[in-house]
Amino acid sequence: MFSWFEKLIDPFKTVPLTRPPQKLLAFYWHYIGGVWWVFGLVLISGVVAALIEVALFTFVGQIVDFAKAAENPAAFFHDHGRTLIFMAIVALVIRPIAFTIHSLLINQSINANTQALVRWRQHRYTLRQSLSFFQNDFAGRIANRIMQTGQSLRQSAIDLVDALWYVAIYWLSAAVIFFDLDARLVIPLLLWLVGFGVMVWYFVPRLIRMAVTVSEARSTLMGRVTDSYANILTVKLFAHTASEEAYAKDAISDHLHKLQAQLRVITLFEMCQWVLTGLLIAGTTGLSLWLWSEGAVTLGAIAVTTGLAIRINNMSSWIMWVITTIFENVGTVEEGMRALSKPWNVVDAPDAKPLTVDKGAISYEHVQFHYGRGKGLIEDLSLRIKPGEKVGLVGRSGAGKSTLINILLRFHDLESGRILIDGQDISKVTQDSLRAKIGLVTQDTSLMHRSVADNIRYGRPDATMDDIVAAAKKAHAHDFIVDLQDSHGNKGYEAEVGERGVKLSGGQRQRIAIARVLLKDAPILILDEATAALDSEVEAAIQDQLYNLMEGKTVIAIAHRLSTISAMDRLIVMDKGHIVEDGTHKELLRDGGLYASLWARQSGGFLLEERESAEPIAEPGRYAAE
Repeated sequence: MFSWFEKLIDPFKTVPLTRPPQKLLAFYWHYIGGVWWVFGLVLISGVVAALIEVALFTFVGQIVDFAKAAENPAAFFHDHGRTLIFMAIVALVIRPIAFTIHSLLINQSINANTQALVRWRQHRYTLRQSLSFFQNDFAGRIANRIMQTGQSLRQSAIDLVDALWYVAIYWLSAAVIFFDLDARLVIPLLLWLVGFGVMVWYFVPRLIRMAVTVSEARSTLMGRVTDSYANILTVKLFAHTASEEAYAKDAISDHLHKLQAQLRVITLFEMCQWVLTGLLIAGTTGLSLWLWSEGAVTLGAIAVTTGLAIRINNMSSWIMWVITTIFENVGTVEEGMRALSKPWNVVDAPDAKPLTVDKGAISYEHVQFHYGRGKGLIEDLSLRIKPGEKVGLVGRSGAGKSTLINILLRFHDLESGRILIDGQDISKVTQDSLRAKIGLVTQDTSLMHRSVADNIRYGRPDATMDDIVAAAKKAHAHDFIVDLQDSHGNKGYEAEVGERGVKLSGGQRQRIAIARVLLKDAPILILDEATAALDSEVEAAIQDQLYNLMEGKTVIAIAHRLSTISAMDRLIVMDKGHIVEDGTHKELLRDGGLYASLWARQSGGFLLEERESAEPIAEPGRYAAE
């Protein structure tokens, strides 16, 4: 039974991956439009449940009237047996069945599935956002928005369809019963409805605005706390625990004050509701007693009207809670919609085809790129790299070396010009196929909070365990991997490395990253300070493997330690976004230009960093311009 209802909604059903709308109702329909019929079943079952509940109160009134009219109590069951049996069947059989179906639809069909559906589709869409989208926000805040939006959208949709319709049917049924008893009994109900409508008109818009504000403050708080935890090593190294406390305290305080303001309005809302429902009970009971005293209604009518008025009173507090929850959740959904329903900055062309790399020739043609600043950085740059050529990029910090890598990987789209790989414009091929053909090892290696094997397998998902071990051995990582053990007791290749690989040393992370790229075996290889985190002995050992890895590939290498790239086929010297020199190590030394100056100024084999005030500062991020 449970399984059948759980399968009514498939949260992972394949649907076109499109941008979510930026209008609230359209945003809701974007996710639940395909399963509207399940919400329709909830609505129908809710209507049936509400009608049964109201019928129980009419049964009470009938029983009172039967008892009052009975001349012989001993014959009561004989005279009204069939009616009483029918009432019993409704109470003992029909009502439980109706409410059980209602609960199964909400709990088994909608609650978990709809929440998972929203989160899954939002996660799929967000994964395809450009690198800058993630660089401009906290990872924790983005994740929090996805989690909260899914939960809030599901809950507010259920409340709107289920609770409010339940209350509406309940009120309408009560009004019909009151009218049937005596039209004047409807007056208190109508006055209550008008008063309730005025309260909703006054309080709800304020609650919506406050809910959005509170949701934004909660996301900011989550982002700050997550940022501190994700960078806990930096926090402790610089002894900034107190400042991080203050940083989080500001966000907690801001969230607290906004939440308190929202709760004040909620309390006022509830206070008005209690006064209004008190008037309903007193008015309905007093009016029904007066009508009875005038002989217009029976004692049963007093029991029905008073009982329903008390029931509506009890439901009113529930209604207030539901309305408050609805608009709090709507505010969370709206905040998530604003943050997550953003267009992709980098998209595949409509007719994009997979990139095919036979030789590995790379050509930058009149490239211009400024990270959206309008000027500076890369200006009309052209560069041709032959198939299988090994090229080193040299230049001061901010010269644009890493930017050339960013745009080759198409983390950003060019402002003008184009980049070709084997004659194919990279803006016309799929992003996944482009990056699948490029292996990248950076200085700041990031590992997944997964096992060592999973991290290496990321280079080639279909790799066998033998392939993984072989790659680790080539990267001189096998010996330390077999000695690893995590807090869960996993050992060796099954040990988890912690968030961003924090359980490993920088050199260990780098060797796993190199193993991952070795396993990927892409035809184009980029080394961005690939051995900077290694000690001299390990670097010397891995350098041989890197040379083997570079065999037959087109290679672009960046290194501040010029000696590590001096043996490249060509060295490209950049300054302020321009190529200023191009040649072999010996040729550039002989020319006595910028490269020769940088070589002469090395200390211990490293290029001294120097930033000129006029140089542009690239946007933050792992692959931003240096």
